[in-house]
Amino acid sequence: MASFQTRLNLSLVFLWCLLLSGMALADEASLTWGQLNNEQQQVLNPLAAQWDSLRPWQREKMLDIARDYPKMSPARQELVQQRLTNWSRMTPYERENARKNHHQFQSLPPEKKYELRKKWLEYQQLPESERARLRSDSPEANNPPLDVN
Repeated sequence: MASFQTRLNLSLVFLWCLLLSGMALADEASLTWGQLNNEQQQVLNPLAAQWDSLRPWQREKMLDIARDYPKMSPARQELVQQRLTNWSRMTPYERENARKNHHQFQSLPPEKKYELRKKWLEYQQLPESERARLRSDSPEANNPPLDVN
C-alpha cells in the first residue's frame, strides 16, 4: 500500500499535469492564423479571414475539428468543409440565429427531433422547384421577424 506521502506526490503531479494541459488549451486558443500549422490551416481554410477575430472558445472548437479531421471518413470531411464554408459566409446575425436554432433543437425531446429530421429529409428529397414554391408560400419561415428587444 502506497504511503500517504507517495499518494500526495502522485496527486500533485496529476494536478500539475491538468493545469499544464489547461494552459496549453488556452495558449492554443490564442494562436493567430499564421501560427497554425499547415494541416490546421488547410482544414480551417474557409475561416482564414475571420480566424483572428474569433473568440477563444470558438477557436478551441475549430481546433478540435481540425484535430479530428484526419480520422473522419471522406464523406464526413466533405460535410465539415461544406459547413465551415457556409458558416464563414454567414453574417454575425445569421450565426447567432443558427446557434439559437441549434440550442432549441437540442432541447427538444427525442421524438420531436426525430419528427423534424424526418420532415427535413422529406423536404430535401423534393425537386428544387417544389422547394422554391414552398419557400415562397411561407416566406416567414425563411425570414423570422427581428427581435427588437
